[in-house]
Amino acid sequence: MTKPRVALMGLGIMGSGMASRLVGAGFPLTVYNRNRGKAEPFAKLGAVIADSPREAAAHADVVISMVADDDASRAMWLGENGALGGSKPGSVLVDSSTLTVKWARELADLATRAGREFVDAPVTGTKPHAASGELLFLAGGSAAAVEKARPVLSVLGRDVIHLGANGSGALLKLINNFLCGVQAASLAEATALISAGGLDADQSLSVLTNGAPGSPLVKGLSARAAASDPTIYFALKLMAKDLRYAIEAGSENLLSLQTAGAALQVFQNAIASGHGDEDLSAVVNALRPAVKRPA
Repeated sequence: MTKPRVALMGLGIMGSGMASRLVGAGFPLTVYNRNRGKAEPFAKLGAVIADSPREAAAHADVVISMVADDDASRAMWLGENGALGGSKPGSVLVDSSTLTVKWARELADLATRAGREFVDAPVTGTKPHAASGELLFLAGGSAAAVEKARPVLSVLGRDVIHLGANGSGALLKLINNFLCGVQAASLAEATALISAGGLDADQSLSVLTNGAPGSPLVKGLSARAAASDPTIYFALKLMAKDLRYAIEAGSENLLSLQTAGAALQVFQNAIASGHGDEDLSAVVNALRPAVKRPA
């Protein structure tokens, strides 16, 4: 069978890995990135570079956006040069960005009015998972739309979980990330207390990471922080954004996510200290220098 034509918009840490997977699997691919320089390597692999989201979507059967936030998503889909207006009838529009539930549902409504199908399909996983095709897609939308997108998404991830109507994928992704953010903030405070209390860091963290608190996330962040690994797997400032979005989702459902609020403060402090563009693991070391043992 002929592979569907794909447009991928956004070639950051995640999008670039996804584009590599699609080209490698032989999908006809058009890419768009605001900074054209990030798109040029994919032209050498056989992808077509579009000059606008509208142009990228024009001939695609499946259009995917992978960008930082609601504002970037709006810029991709809407306006004179937006992908929504440029997409063809029968195409499936997929946003794999981490978005607010409100915007995911609004975008789905706009797509429906335009006669298109929309799936909010954010992912769990970071840079290496995108490169190796081991992302997990959390999909919200009609069963028919999810199935149309599945042949493409299956190349990019280990599974596509259909959670329900539009907004379902966006909501579970925010829940996933706020839980990760709370763990990361707790690790940062625990590490600071280890330092302030004069405990041996390696010994103490070994106890924690190999005991009940040692989730895969805590183990990974602890190791990267200890090694001062400069690789950006997931930007610290994006976790702060996701925590804000999760708190908003909680408010919309009459819930006060108190642990998310506390974690957000830890991340905001790290951003204020200049760590926003660093990897998520930088939150651990950002807090530690601020804590000193009493003389």
